[in-house]
Amino acid sequence: MACLIAAPSSGSGKTLLSLSLIAWAKRKGLSIQPFKVGPDYLDPQILGASAGRLCRNLDLPLCGSDWVRTSFHGYGGRCDMALVEGVMGLFDGIGSSGEGSSAAVAKHLHLPVVLVVDAGGQARSLAALVSGFRDHDPSIKLAGVVLNRVSSDRHRLLLKEVLAAIDVACLGCLPRNPSLELPSRHLGLAPAHELDQLQIRLKRWAAIADQHLEMDVFQQLMTAPALGPDPISTVLADSPHQTKDCQPLPVAVAQDSAFHFRYPEMQDCLEALGMPVIPWHPLEDEPLPKSAYGLVIPGGFPELHAEQLSRCKRSLSGLREWLQRKPLYAECGGMLMLGTSLMDGEGQSHAMAGILPFHAERGQLQVGYRSLKANRDSLLLNAGDQWKGHEFHRWQLSEDPVGNWQPLWQVEGWHVDRRNEGWALPTVHASWVHLHWASSSTISCRWRAALETVATQIAADS
Repeated sequence: MACLIAAPSSGSGKTLLSLSLIAWAKRKGLSIQPFKVGPDYLDPQILGASAGRLCRNLDLPLCGSDWVRTSFHGYGGRCDMALVEGVMGLFDGIGSSGEGSSAAVAKHLHLPVVLVVDAGGQARSLAALVSGFRDHDPSIKLAGVVLNRVSSDRHRLLLKEVLAAIDVACLGCLPRNPSLELPSRHLGLAPAHELDQLQIRLKRWAAIADQHLEMDVFQQLMTAPALGPDPISTVLADSPHQTKDCQPLPVAVAQDSAFHFRYPEMQDCLEALGMPVIPWHPLEDEPLPKSAYGLVIPGGFPELHAEQLSRCKRSLSGLREWLQRKPLYAECGGMLMLGTSLMDGEGQSHAMAGILPFHAERGQLQVGYRSLKANRDSLLLNAGDQWKGHEFHRWQLSEDPVGNWQPLWQVEGWHVDRRNEGWALPTVHASWVHLHWASSSTISCRWRAALETVATQIAADS
């Protein structure tokens, strides 16, 4: 029933191994469903592009145990194979705990673990490292180890003897090869659309699996789980809008190189409730689709495109006109387009839409799960609502205390004091915090209700 690819720490080779296994399956003509532990956006893009199907996040703190299980069986059971890439080190979770860790997901789904170890410069010390991970939690089944950055045949033989001495299976030795490294930037790997020569890379990764991995073993480890019910239908089962008879209310969603941090379940939920997605490309200075009743601007890297965005006058002015009547949902990078100005990576400021009274500039990294409590009724919230979200950004806001904007909610997290955050108006939800729309039917149902109000007003005026 699939396996989980884990490591002692980030940068050990989890993604390289996962991509090699996915490429091997694709070359054999087998369908494979990739999963990623945690709230990652960048790794899933590359895993999904390689597999030819959307990668799904398995995030216990953000989505809850029921959704993780439903997603794993509902999506994984549709394919010949399934693979889960872990996050950080195997036991790393929230703060010093194991909550939300790869180990927690492995135990929750009863998955065997393959440990990827950066073996560069190691010999017998490998035994202490691997035995420590094997014995730290006996409830986790260690299926074997893959050694990364092995420098020579002599090194490979030495390390295999070390593992044999502690009765741990060696499932492969990946060679040290700079050409196999993936490009990265300040928030992780570079996005999939910036990865050049993907098909050539896939052939190279598949060859690595054939030449350097015990594929007979991996073929068994990657067997797909039992098929479960459709995940989105399960989440939205009680929604009155999940019917073919409801009025279609299209939603524009920003989708380009500046805005691409979104969970695929957001679009799944929209479309399941009769809200078909219309792609909007603000970097191309496209006008907002007139047929759309709502607008979503997800996160991404707008700071890297700030100068180009500032020249997109039609996109920026369209946002100001939009809010006079229709609702807008913006999170993290999507929110930055709404401010008065945005600093790029070189420290230059560029004018944005001027809807929210803040200037955005580079600051300290803010990352972690957040507990959220709504301050008041707003577009998607009722006063007192308590939700879970995730924050991950390096930009900060210098606010101008002008206007009648109200904070959206109170947020707090591990070693993060409670504070007011976000921007709320009857037609605006804007925040640093990412939500997972499939974690609660409330999000998409309230969004649908907001669009129905707009549709009713438009019909009355026509």
